Amino acid sequence: MKDQNCGYCVKGKPLAEFGIYICDLSVSMLVLFKEQSHRGRCIVAYKDHVSELTDISDEERNAFFADVARASRAIHAAFHPDKVNYGAYADTGHHLHMHIVPKYKDGFEWNGTFAMNPQKTFLTDQEYADVIEKIKKNL
Repeated sequence: MKDQNCGYCVKGKPLAEFGIYICDLSVSMLVLFKEQSHRGRCIVAYKDHVSELTDISDEERNAFFADVARASRAIHAAFHPDKVNYGAYADTGHHLHMHIVPKYKDGFEWNGTFAMNPQKTFLTDQEYADVIEKIKKNL
């Protein structure tokens, strides 16, 4: 099931407003969050337009969290954060997804809750490509 108003479902311009598609995982897709105050921040979005973990089977949920873990391992290997925070929101978007937010002791928002979109750090196209390459290399 897809929602034609959802960036995760239709990709293209709606997704490009906040993210860059990296690749498909087993039951989800990996997206680089354009705002990079936390270098390597990504989103793992479920393959179908469902709102809640309770909308999928136990098997699908386990596969989704395996995708989250796989992406997190790649981010750890690529960027060596001191900690990774995870966030699952979607009050307005209603598409099951998980933010993977690397945190660095000497970096932005250490020892605090990460902002959804602080609008502070955006990269050049080449810098985005470099971040994506590092993540893909470690998937």
